Amino acid sequence: MDKRFTFDFELFNNFQGMCFILSESGDILKFNKSASINLNLSSGELQNANFFKIIEASFQEYIKEIFSKCLNSNKGTTIPCKFQSGEKILAVNLFINPYHDEESKQPPTYCFVLARDITEEKKIEMDFLRFFNVAENTVNPLQITDINGNMIYVNPAFITASGYSREELLGKNPNIFSSRRHSPKFWKKMWDTISSGKVWVGDVENRKKNGESFHTQLLISPILGNNGNIEGFFGVHRDLSEKRTLEKQLIHTQKMESIGTLAAGIAHEVGNPLASISALVQVSIRYTTDNLVKEKLELVKNQVNRISKIIRDLVDFSRPSNYELRMTDINRNITEAVEITKVGVKAKDILFQLDLNDEIPVLPLVADQIQQVFVNILLNAVDAMQESGKPGSRIDIKSELDDENIIITFSDTGTGIKEENIPKIFEPFFTTKKEGRGTGLGLWVSYGIIKSFQGDIKVKSIHGEGTTFTISLPLQS
Repeated sequence: MDKRFTFDFELFNNFQGMCFILSESGDILKFNKSASINLNLSSGELQNANFFKIIEASFQEYIKEIFSKCLNSNKGTTIPCKFQSGEKILAVNLFINPYHDEESKQPPTYCFVLARDITEEKKIEMDFLRFFNVAENTVNPLQITDINGNMIYVNPAFITASGYSREELLGKNPNIFSSRRHSPKFWKKMWDTISSGKVWVGDVENRKKNGESFHTQLLISPILGNNGNIEGFFGVHRDLSEKRTLEKQLIHTQKMESIGTLAAGIAHEVGNPLASISALVQVSIRYTTDNLVKEKLELVKNQVNRISKIIRDLVDFSRPSNYELRMTDINRNITEAVEITKVGVKAKDILFQLDLNDEIPVLPLVADQIQQVFVNILLNAVDAMQESGKPGSRIDIKSELDDENIIITFSDTGTGIKEENIPKIFEPFFTTKKEGRGTGLGLWVSYGIIKSFQGDIKVKSIHGEGTTFTISLPLQS
């Protein structure tokens, strides 16, 4: 052993790290057992071998440069790199420190190198990085809480869904956006489940910062440490908004079917006695000479006619159409509906703006029925704008194509519909018009017609600003 080494290098044999003494050219003069074991190289293979040969090829030149700088400056440094021995590759942190003989005034010609294996740390770091990227970019809101339930991580989707900023959420308990709709028993069951190390799943209603409801399916999983103890909790939300919307649409459709069946029965039971009343009133009018009686009978006749119209609408809605399907030009149908609507006195000051796609194909429809839908929507728009009294009244009608449907939109600048009335808008006899100005059956009948063609009709409205009806008809039915 060189006389300059005044200690026994076997001291390092109990180190987990790989220890080396290198010459100024990088030759291995001394090494500990850990170096031999981790590199799968015998003592004979390591002794006097060049240290840079066990450096992975992409790091060799860089490590040589760092090694040389350490010797010249007589300063140590720490740097990550990789070892390669045969097929084995290790990620390591190198601590390089020049070995200086205090009695010598010459620059150091030896280096002590400690290589700490960080392969497992790198794997853990990479796993964490992958998880972090998934968590940051997923559309599902995620949260991590400590053992007490206080949030220590939220992803961007959670921030967007809740409406709170990251700073407002971290360190807080998730009950800051509780809707208070769930009982204490509900949450106690959740805490009992996750505190026992089990996964809990349930549907919850939360409240956004702006007060809106946020319905999700929440899965909470305990985070276990190496000792098996619970270190925190991981929660992932799945948005149920679309599911709840579909459920409401299904319930609405089923209700409409039930009402249609009921309407057929009502029309039959009411229609026959109504016809008798109408006949008796007409006979009475013909034979009476009392003008006052005749005036009152005319009022009765008008009301009977009004009831008869309602009965006809009910029958039209509830029974299958007997009209023949014909190839129908939707754009032409829309144009004719607009011309019919323009004839009315109420529509004289309204601008009708058409934007029709010329590439829309003809569809097998009942032209009179689909035109009646368009007329019903247009007349409602005209009434809404007359009620609003706003200047610059306009109805925009647009037809366009997507991959599977023809989309027709009717947008007006009328009074709009209150939010609480939108779910009722297609129900029979529901109307926001003043008494005597509407039967409340126009949109109900229109709904039935569109559904009979396997289409869909939806409404969006802002009260005080206007309403948009959107009709979609499938290209292939």
